[in-house]
Amino acid sequence: MSRTPTALITGITGQDGSFLAELLLEKGYVVTGVVRGSAEDSLGPLEHLRGELELVRGELLQPDTLHNAIERVRPRELYHLAAPSFIPASWQRPGETMQAIAGSSAAILEAVREVDPTIRVFVPASGAIFGDAPESPQREDTPCRPTTPYAIAKLAAHELVGALRAHDRLHASSGIVFNHESERRPEQFVTRKITRAAAAIALGRQQELELGSLDAVRDWSFAGDVMYGAWLMLQQDRPDDYVLASGVGHTVADFARTAFACVGLDAERHLRVAPSLVRAVEGTASVGDPAKARERLGWRATVGFEELVERMVRADMRSLQAGAPGS
Repeated sequence: MSRTPTALITGITGQDGSFLAELLLEKGYVVTGVVRGSAEDSLGPLEHLRGELELVRGELLQPDTLHNAIERVRPRELYHLAAPSFIPASWQRPGETMQAIAGSSAAILEAVREVDPTIRVFVPASGAIFGDAPESPQREDTPCRPTTPYAIAKLAAHELVGALRAHDRLHASSGIVFNHESERRPEQFVTRKITRAAAAIALGRQQELELGSLDAVRDWSFAGDVMYGAWLMLQQDRPDDYVLASGVGHTVADFARTAFACVGLDAERHLRVAPSLVRAVEGTASVGDPAKARERLGWRATVGFEELVERMVRADMRSLQAGAPGS
């Protein structure tokens, strides 16, 4: 095994991939990212690190390209982060969602088994796999009752990791990650909608924000902390599955109030509930129990809820003031 650690990251240009790449580079890794287009295409939040990264082409819906990337790089660690992440879209394309999430995970694990079964693999599941679970917070052994095509696909990938780990003794781990945010989160997600609107209203560029249900509960963490947890999982002698979450639930209204308070505004004066955006009433609160990760991995969050929201609002303020387009 090479003395210099090597890692292959799918989805490297996304929110999670960018934080993970930065972390691994700081730790002295040789980092290779799988990208869909050409090497000349934008790397998004990692553009400033272009010269420090290796790039290979790969496509979630083309399993042979994933196999070729693994065979070419033969990394010590593989983080399979690429996947559709906007849950509402999974209702429009359930088949493609299953293939992109569960199918690509199967292709990755199969390729690792064939190319080098000593490669350590991280595959992210989602707190959404629990769905209408019988308890909250949810633990690794909480029964899963997924309610969306996205969640069903994530559960399939999660179960496959466990099955191939047991059957083929792969060092494959599934991170059951709950909502995790940052200033790099795309704007179609409710958290960035809120922080962007708070900044825009504070600057006089917008008057109000339309949202759906304000009562939905989520467990929000900082994306960089969650990726540190992913790295810790692959440093263990034995692979396993871990919930990565803050353990604290907040409503969308809580998030909005915190965001608007960062710029001295009262959220209630600017929020409007749009009936067309309100989804079905949710049952079990989506909150994760990170006790296992804290005990076995020594994982701790470095960014709390209020600090996370403020970080996002301040970044959006800077972006709007500089005239930069949304990410």
